Amino acid sequence: MSGTAAKGLGSDSKMQVSDRGRKSPWKLDIGATVLENDRVRFRVWAPRADGISVRIVSDTENRLVSLRREERGYFSAVVDGVREGDHYLYLLGDGMERPDPASRFQPEGVHGPSQVVDPRSFSWTDGTWKGRQLHEYLLYELHVGTVTGEGTFEALIPLLDYLLELGITAIELMPVAQFPGERNWGYDGVNLFAPQNSYGGPAELKKLVDACHGKGLAVVLDVVYNHLGPEGNYLHGFGPYFTDRYRTPWGEAVNFDGPYSDEVRRYFLDNALYWIREYHLDALRLDAVHGIFDFSARHFLAELATEVHREAEVLGRKAYVIAESDLNDVRLVDPLDKGGYGLDGQWNDDFHHILHTLLTGEKDGYYEDFNGVGQLAKSLSERFVYSGQYSRFRRRSHGNSAAGRPARQFVVFAQNHDQVGNRMFGERLSALVSFESLKLAAGAVLLSPYLPLLFMGEEYGEEAPFLYFVSHSDHGLVEAVREGRKGEFRSFVSRGDPPDPGAVETFLQSKITPENRLAGRHSVLFQFYKTVIAMRKEIPALSVPDTNAHRVSVQENQNLLLVERWRGDCQVVCLFNFNEQDVAVRFPDNGGWWRKLLDSSDCVWKGVGAVLPDRIAGAASAVMRGRSCAVFSAGARIKDRGARIEERGLRIKD
Repeated sequence: MSGTAAKGLGSDSKMQVSDRGRKSPWKLDIGATVLENDRVRFRVWAPRADGISVRIVSDTENRLVSLRREERGYFSAVVDGVREGDHYLYLLGDGMERPDPASRFQPEGVHGPSQVVDPRSFSWTDGTWKGRQLHEYLLYELHVGTVTGEGTFEALIPLLDYLLELGITAIELMPVAQFPGERNWGYDGVNLFAPQNSYGGPAELKKLVDACHGKGLAVVLDVVYNHLGPEGNYLHGFGPYFTDRYRTPWGEAVNFDGPYSDEVRRYFLDNALYWIREYHLDALRLDAVHGIFDFSARHFLAELATEVHREAEVLGRKAYVIAESDLNDVRLVDPLDKGGYGLDGQWNDDFHHILHTLLTGEKDGYYEDFNGVGQLAKSLSERFVYSGQYSRFRRRSHGNSAAGRPARQFVVFAQNHDQVGNRMFGERLSALVSFESLKLAAGAVLLSPYLPLLFMGEEYGEEAPFLYFVSHSDHGLVEAVREGRKGEFRSFVSRGDPPDPGAVETFLQSKITPENRLAGRHSVLFQFYKTVIAMRKEIPALSVPDTNAHRVSVQENQNLLLVERWRGDCQVVCLFNFNEQDVAVRFPDNGGWWRKLLDSSDCVWKGVGAVLPDRIAGAASAVMRGRSCAVFSAGARIKDRGARIEERGLRIKD
């Protein structure tokens, strides 16, 4: 292969070795690493290549440099006269030029050259940030492209004060790894180390994280380790990153346990550590881990959790790993010494499904498995509704018990990107249920003993849909996505075709308008969310996720749930009436009085008017409005807190 010969590699050519017991922070050992004196080391894993070169393109030159083969399929070279901002591509033995699999930036998109980035060039100001305890997380999931008009990382920064006002403690970014075009949910990413160019790239993402930490907000990033997108996925040309031994909904599975899998695993492990180390992220949310197949003795997820936790310890701050899974498998969060994977948390879809069914009455698809407040009571006590029972939707038994795991390990929600965006017309709850039900949903999530997650705009009843959108450059692929979307909803043909995922209008329709929170019922709902979040934070019995100090009672025939929670001498009872009609509720006998802190049916919340008394004796009965939630307290410690919370609510204006 022609081109300039590489300099002697010296110590820079050493392969990454096991980091067990390391005392210094991890460093990325693949990609373009900026050294001193305008030198850059290029290193890539390409076991399928007979030889490999790097083409370096700057304002003044265009040259080709041969890389030297190392053990186990790696190639590397240290090249003089290269600096941050220069572009480069790898030339494979078949004559094809490809971006770097570990590119830190793709300024021209998934098909263009990679750009050299020096992570030392950003000046962080968050040196005192140590992260938040997991039990403090109150998550706000957002899509960078639709949460603001500009759709960039930097445009998000002015929104942070609004999220602080709401009471959020952690933002969760949908995937930002480089995807084709400018419009995508992010799950079609193909350059896993490169923040999306249309969002602003590496510097702007770091600026956002730095700003969040300055305001006390943790940052969670959604990462996708079960597949890569269909356009711009050039990993096949470098090595056996994928396998046909397993199939996923997106095609071939990632090769986590076959031949060459050590280097594949290292690639994804490095990606996780890269986000924690170079971008100061506080947690990773792993997309659909049920699409990760690994039958090796040590599961990839266990190794990932171990390495992230070790890196956090070295850095002296918190870092968590939270999985999305539809398996209802407690092994994800069980500790390693109990045969688990040691992850810090997982999403609880069962909680969403039973809550959604109670609110909407829908029974299509997986909702057919859910019915009645008894199932919500089980979820509130034992995490999963299905912990080994027969599932009609799956036509088999499903799940195992998570009853003994800490409540802080489970994330619950009434809405998220999947549950909204995978509907044919992307309807949010605000388009499906009454205003009273929206307040009831908020209460169920925010007063639960788990970690609550809100989906952007939920807090004021955003009415814009969240639709499925893409901007692939391959017109054939766009057409395939369009037809696939139609096929997915063929049984709903009477409602017409789903919105065109390739149309820019589909993307624009999905943009939210946070300013709506300032007027009308949007303002009332926003203030309601603020008030309930404040209660969760300020009342001791609600402030710590815990199901050990918690008791759930069900009035099944009335669709009513009563949840008692306590901490020290603070006692709280939360009432949830999913019935359309008013019902009688009997209060727990606490040997004293219960004092009302909140009633969603109150006129101040644009309800029909509360009938629950402001004060009621334990063991007494009272009538509760339909489709409402209420909170009562007992215990001298929270009288002042309750007064402040009530005052917050009474400040609402028409």
